[in-house]
Amino acid sequence: MAPLRIVVWNEFVHERQNPAVAAVYPEGIHAAIAAGLRDLLPAAAVETATLEEPEHGLGAARLAGTEVLIWWGHRAHAAVADAVVERVQRRVLEGMGLIVLHSGHYAKIFQRLLGTTCSLTWREAGERERLWVCNPGHPIARGIDRCFELPHEEMYGEPFAVPPPEEQVFISWFEGGEVFRSGCCWRRGNGKIFYFRPGHETYPTYFDPNVRRVIANAVEWAQPQGQWRDECPNVRNPREKIGTPA
Repeated sequence: MAPLRIVVWNEFVHERQNPAVAAVYPEGIHAAIAAGLRDLLPAAAVETATLEEPEHGLGAARLAGTEVLIWWGHRAHAAVADAVVERVQRRVLEGMGLIVLHSGHYAKIFQRLLGTTCSLTWREAGERERLWVCNPGHPIARGIDRCFELPHEEMYGEPFAVPPPEEQVFISWFEGGEVFRSGCCWRRGNGKIFYFRPGHETYPTYFDPNVRRVIANAVEWAQPQGQWRDECPNVRNPREKIGTPA
């Protein structure tokens, strides 16, 4: 059986420009996420890609072989080429899973697929976040207790300008009192999309066992169940004979 093929995409900008981020993620956020996936999904083939690679590491051939794409972005959303965004969108519609993390809510690909601004409220104060499981039977919540806590995170708060999630897996409460829909699922075309809120770049969130488990579960949930080619063919030859009206 062929391994599940995963690509973890990250801008890899903060880690090279901000010493505080480099201290937490010296090899990049993408490397930390990939390490967690390799530990929890040892049979999967996990690769990484970054913004400054040719075609952002997401050329047509590579995307054609990718079953689940994980996306982390923040500072350089505008630098992502529209041609690459269109290519990723096409693959999602065909069946590739997409997992968008934290500040990826403003990524071009997320906004395009959801059709909204995806805006929210925020505060960077290093406060405690408690993530409640609101759909305990969902595959993405497998192995997670009723809730888990992160000691320090950036606050994201409502309203979250996205279409109503088709499935809600987690909701977050923050020490300052706000709440946020922090684990949301949608389907677009033949592909599944999961948005997961935690992951501010100056905190070691992607080393947390619960966060790693959620991402691994989301990968398994989002993997393609089939492939669909988004085309608009002109079918000139009908399967059945078309009679001439009297």
